[in-house]
Amino acid sequence: MSISPYITASIVIQLLGMVIPSLEKAIKEGGEEGKAKINRYTKILTLVLALVEAIGIYMSYSGTYSSYGVFINPGFGTGALIVLSLVAGTALLMWLGEQITNRGIGNGISIIIFIGIISSLPNVVTTMYRLMFTNAGFSTTGLLISLGLIIGALILVSGVVFVQEAERRIPVQYAKKVVGRKMYGGQNTHIPLKLAMAGVMPIIFASSFMTFPAMIIQMFNANIATQTGFWACIYKFSIATSTSQVGIGYTIANAIVYLLLILGFTYFYTYATFNPAEVSNNIKKNGGFIPGIRAGKPTTEFLSNIMSKLTLFGGLFLSIIAVLPMLMRFTGLNVAFGGTSILIVVGVALETVQQLESRLVMRHYKGFLE
Repeated sequence: MSISPYITASIVIQLLGMVIPSLEKAIKEGGEEGKAKINRYTKILTLVLALVEAIGIYMSYSGTYSSYGVFINPGFGTGALIVLSLVAGTALLMWLGEQITNRGIGNGISIIIFIGIISSLPNVVTTMYRLMFTNAGFSTTGLLISLGLIIGALILVSGVVFVQEAERRIPVQYAKKVVGRKMYGGQNTHIPLKLAMAGVMPIIFASSFMTFPAMIIQMFNANIATQTGFWACIYKFSIATSTSQVGIGYTIANAIVYLLLILGFTYFYTYATFNPAEVSNNIKKNGGFIPGIRAGKPTTEFLSNIMSKLTLFGGLFLSIIAVLPMLMRFTGLNVAFGGTSILIVVGVALETVQQLESRLVMRHYKGFLE
């Protein structure tokens, strides 16, 4: 089951925070107590979701809801062992992610996802080798296709890095004030607004939402892929994110919904982490102002307008990068260079590098002070 129950649980907790006041307070206030409470709720929900998914997997492979069974003695003891093993595997990954976060560099869950993606790189190299060297010998066409894929991947990575690192700097000036015999303020600074402030989270959220129906349906009908009907259509629509075997119609419909979900989660996650009204109030309290903009409500509207434009562009970029490889499968150039995978890998890599740089700066200042 990998770490997918934890990702789903995180999404559910974030969404519930919009409707449950106590949960919303814990998310917004942050701090050690708030983070501990959210982390505890996420862990409990992860175990519940993992238990449900593990039971469904056992039932689908035991012959209960399918025409075949893989267990010699399907029964309560076998089921309990399989379900416990699957839940323990997810719990172990969740624990490892927490240990990486507390004792390592960056977000542990993101790094586990990152490792899972780059573990497929040897298969990519093998596929390109087979394109260039077939049974008939060296293939010039295969070489050109491999070079095209490598160049395309480099362009894609460069574009992702550019968007992830791009930012709009809003200038802020602070008025001078005299306290006693000292003068404070008067400095100029800026508010850095990232073009893709939500990072890779909208991609992870949207992909989890798209594949969740297929996971649930397959739990109760392991042969759904070979059947027809309403639920078979829903299943094929759901798995179109990761395969081209369901036809171009399902893929296009899936791509449209996938794009809209990414846009929606981009706005949701951005405004959940950046509140223009709160930033505006903080600037006003500290005696600051944005040149040409009055303090208070005009500043809030100015920041909201800029954030809306930046989020729209960033969300569209993420959506196109994630959806384009899905449509490229039908050209015959499918060599596992998924846009979603590249977004996650590049995003996690950049985040890890920034964490390393901040640690180095902290160590430098610590050594200087000592």
